Amino acid sequence: MADKIRVVVIGCGNMGSSHARAYKMLDGFELVGLADRNPEVRDRLASELGGVAQFDNLNAAINATQPQAAAICTYPDTHAEFAIKSLNANLHVFVEKPIAQTVSQAREVVALAQTKGKKVVVGYILRQHPAWMQFIEIARTLGKPLVMRMNLNQQSKGAEWQCHKRLLKTMSPIVDCGVHYVDVMCQMTQCQPVRVQAIGAHLSDEIPTKMYNYGQLQVVFADGSVGWYEAGWGPMMSETAFFVKDVIGPKGSVSIVKPQGGQKSSSADIASHTKTNCLRKHNAELDGNGNFARQDTLIDTSDEPDHQELCNREQAYFLKTIREDMDLSEHLADVVNSLRIVLAADESVRTGRVISL
Repeated sequence: MADKIRVVVIGCGNMGSSHARAYKMLDGFELVGLADRNPEVRDRLASELGGVAQFDNLNAAINATQPQAAAICTYPDTHAEFAIKSLNANLHVFVEKPIAQTVSQAREVVALAQTKGKKVVVGYILRQHPAWMQFIEIARTLGKPLVMRMNLNQQSKGAEWQCHKRLLKTMSPIVDCGVHYVDVMCQMTQCQPVRVQAIGAHLSDEIPTKMYNYGQLQVVFADGSVGWYEAGWGPMMSETAFFVKDVIGPKGSVSIVKPQGGQKSSSADIASHTKTNCLRKHNAELDGNGNFARQDTLIDTSDEPDHQELCNREQAYFLKTIREDMDLSEHLADVVNSLRIVLAADESVRTGRVISL
């Protein structure tokens, strides 16, 4: 049996904790260190996992544990910096999305990974979700062009609002969350985006005046497909229609829907952000009387993996890329592309211009 991959986790918040649990659970990894500036946070996680070495910074963790891989689960403004430090220490890297704050930083990480011969996997968790993969596959059968409608608004208070305010010091919701859903749109269309425009609104005196905590982007693809994505954070956000995932094509539509009588979820519930419950497939074909030829199909996805299992699958994939020396050039090109689109949307909000891609 191959030796286990020694890994350290940097950042012990929600995602860092889930990935640390995955490393502890998977046979192919040995979790050798946790790093976080907050001693209470890292101590609580270390205790839960049965005792793991603790550090207050990345350099100390690397020097003391001599790992072979690092998981970067900190706030986004440190992702590129820590990924570069880890690669320069000859480590494989798992980094949460987005990979960087700028396209040039993202390309620097990608180039360094290629130079060092190391794997970089970015945490696009929906790529490991079977129901979301099915959602994408069905969308590809609907003809062209596609109309893709998606949002993820989060009504936050207390600790969640504090987290969002920290994020809003450097990044808007349509950048931080948008990379997931723009990536989904790119997978559905399988073609290049050509232009993007966006709007935003500053809805709280508790965040920097130059930052907006609500935004909506619209992207046009080379095949004529169009998509919009909306995201907002804060205590003012509505719980009405906060989770819309809907795709329309000439042949019909497919949507992620909640089953009738299902329990209402909260936008602040992280687990609800990936949960599907049910896909509804609609066929546009009409019969000789002008009525629908077929009834809508409901595809039950209630047996889908939960948030922790999705993190386990992400880390199993990370392990596979290392063990099998997988070529990640396509994965990283997609990562840079989705970041490029949402950053262009951010530029559109700030300038009021349509941005050509």
